[in-house]
Amino acid sequence: MPGTADNRGAAVRGTVHPTVAVLERHLSLYRRLWHASVLSSFVLPVLFLLSIGVGVGAYVGSVQGVGYLSWIVPGVLASTAFQIALGESTYSVLGDFKWVRSYHGMRATPVRPVDMVLGHQLYLIFRVEAAVAAFLVVVLFFGGLQSPWALATPLVCALLTVATSAPVVAFSASIDHDSYFALLFRFVLIPSTLFAGVFFPVEQLPGLVRPLAYVSPLWHGVELCRAATLGRSPAWPLVVHLGYLVAWAAAGLVLAVRAFHRRLED
Repeated sequence: MPGTADNRGAAVRGTVHPTVAVLERHLSLYRRLWHASVLSSFVLPVLFLLSIGVGVGAYVGSVQGVGYLSWIVPGVLASTAFQIALGESTYSVLGDFKWVRSYHGMRATPVRPVDMVLGHQLYLIFRVEAAVAAFLVVVLFFGGLQSPWALATPLVCALLTVATSAPVVAFSASIDHDSYFALLFRFVLIPSTLFAGVFFPVEQLPGLVRPLAYVSPLWHGVELCRAATLGRSPAWPLVVHLGYLVAWAAAGLVLAVRAFHRRLED
């Protein structure tokens, strides 16, 4: 019957893609809990910028030929994306496996592990882009942006988000106890934030320690954001920084999907 065929076609066209369904689930939860992230995602980066960039910057003066405020802006921008991506890929992922068992519920539907991983990544990009946009507006009023290329920083932060989050999601999906997260924060989050060129040039680090900064995706994100906001070339060729972040993101996504498959088969 023509009417039945038309209705069936409309139903198929109206079906939400599983990845989008996972994203909608995360956004629905965030709509109820967004108040808890206002301080860490929006207020603290701005307060930190004002206290360090403006306050301490008055004593520091200039770094690499620019005022300390303009120099530290891209570091705070990238580190904010890094911290959101890492933090939101730990307890929430393990919790949805071990305590809430949301992923097991999704697996009983047409949602595949790859849809769960990609939906989570899209949600994190949304979280980071909202924080980045608010931060850039505030910085603009303080004169911390020296180039129109600063408009490219949201794209850099999106790539940094996936490069950071995907491997952590794979790790979170592979463990059974949240005590491992304390090690992750202590030996990855804090050192990366302190020694990835956020607050001072990496060149000031001892030669033996400097390669550790280069390993961190955060340093590459900071260099790309700094090149954009200052309108100058990054420390290494652009393709090297981008390629490194893409490699982390791709490897992390593959590992995360495999970890989800193994966890959901148990």
